Amino acid sequence: MISPELLRRYPFFRCLEESQLTTLAMLSEEVTLEKGMILFKENEPLDFLYFLTEGSIDLFFTVNIDYNKQNKEYFVDEINPGEVFAISAVIGPYLATSTAKVAQNSKAIKIDAKALLGKFDHDPVLGFTILKGVTKTALERLTATRIQLVASRS
Repeated sequence: MISPELLRRYPFFRCLEESQLTTLAMLSEEVTLEKGMILFKENEPLDFLYFLTEGSIDLFFTVNIDYNKQNKEYFVDEINPGEVFAISAVIGPYLATSTAKVAQNSKAIKIDAKALLGKFDHDPVLGFTILKGVTKTALERLTATRIQLVASRS
């Protein structure tokens, strides 16, 4: 468990009421992430939603190149402090859509996604607020991916 005060520092959580912050804090822990660590891999089940507080995380997408049976990894986006990631942990089918590698020593808030989803049933406003932020993040990542695609074709 972390302090609700830690969550309150970040705009992503500021629209939550005190009781909602407390609920979220009880499902969370602060973790240290070592440079080079792979947090999750594409297509693996995700059990945790993360919120980066220090450092950076790189997201990669793997493409299978059939003609030589090799996989090629492409950089998609960088996660910076104040950003949520592993958002597929709260969006069915709850599988990672990218691979996350720790780019530099980092700290993050790790939230138990299954427990969080259970809380949404009892507090739909909490669910709506969190999913609204996650949706905004998904759209921002989609835009960043499109920019990467256009840049690679130039």
